[in-house]
Amino acid sequence: MSSVLTARARDLDADHAGTDLRSRFVLPEGVVYLDGNSLGALPTGVADAVADVVHRQWGERLIASWNEADWWGAPTRVGDRVGALVGAAPGQVVCTDSTTVNLFKVVVAAARMRPGRRVVLTDPASFPTDLYVTAAAARDTGLVVEHVSPADAPARIAELGDDLALASYSSVDYRTGELWDLPAVTRAAHAVGALVCWDLCHSAGVLPVDLDAHEVDLAVGCGYKYLNGGPGAPAYLYVAQRHQNAFDQPLSGWNGHATPFAMAPEFAPAAGIARGRVGTPPLLSMLALEAALAAYDDVDVADLRARSLSLTGYFLECLDTLLPDLEVATPRDDARRGSQVSIRHEGAYGVVQALIARGVVGDFREADIVRLGFSPMYLTHADVLRAAEELVAVLDGGEHERPEFAERAQVT
Repeated sequence: MSSVLTARARDLDADHAGTDLRSRFVLPEGVVYLDGNSLGALPTGVADAVADVVHRQWGERLIASWNEADWWGAPTRVGDRVGALVGAAPGQVVCTDSTTVNLFKVVVAAARMRPGRRVVLTDPASFPTDLYVTAAAARDTGLVVEHVSPADAPARIAELGDDLALASYSSVDYRTGELWDLPAVTRAAHAVGALVCWDLCHSAGVLPVDLDAHEVDLAVGCGYKYLNGGPGAPAYLYVAQRHQNAFDQPLSGWNGHATPFAMAPEFAPAAGIARGRVGTPPLLSMLALEAALAAYDDVDVADLRARSLSLTGYFLECLDTLLPDLEVATPRDDARRGSQVSIRHEGAYGVVQALIARGVVGDFREADIVRLGFSPMYLTHADVLRAAEELVAVLDGGEHERPEFAERAQVT
């Protein structure tokens, strides 16, 4: 059976050879990295780019680099580069702050853009920061938060009608990897005159999002997962062109001022997407993200999606063959699967630690999820088979029950 799977991996890798971009990344020898949905791998050009920023732009040119190297323009320049990956025309994405901060801006701005409407919908299973910040923004604006699954959102949106201000959902469930129906939820919100916001943290860079094509209003996302921007990379904010003049976000910082160097005592928002800026951006991490995005040069996200589905589909095939009794939490339908496969196991934390000890890096999510992210840019089907075989070895040998794999680290 293993020889059949090996031959299948070889054939699939040959079929997808045109999208094998592993040479664009620095990865440890012998490691199968299945955690790009938590922290992307290091692209080859980033270290040199950051060294140039530190030694030449900062070290030699000092403050002149704000103009000479266009540090000031980095948030919108990098924003446009991200925009190209999520289907946004230039001038609609700004790279700034964190996903949490940007979502706070969005919820408050949406309440102001839809006065008299009292409800914001969100998924009870969203990443916790989305829930926390939505609740905080709702308290500040008088909105009421309703928790409704994305699957049930269109029906509930129709019931709420003109009581709904904003539907705010994640494109992909961070635990299970389920891909939600962005077009359907967006259409439902627009049918009742409401706005929609999508969190793209687990979809940007691995599947077509097509924000403009689907007439999405607002979106947020991070730069350190599949976009490979590095730990703490700045996030991004999308505001559709048609909404920018009305986008009245609550954090009035000098970087978002119409004339920031006039040092005016009163705030006046900048034109366009720049009004989403707040304070001075973290240039080292911003420019590291810009360099990382070069890994996407001449790459069609639709081609990456095809490779991603092949990788995750083949992994499911391996599990069905080698571990048929294992419970898979991720949908098998291609149209409902993001770029990850999650497995439910009562000893999930130990399973993840035992896999890491064998050179297969994934992560754990409460309460019983072994979460494996498949970055199509640097994973092969041979890697996928090895991951499945190592999982078999861990479970068959009871390695996940070893005492050294039971103690929880701070970051899981």
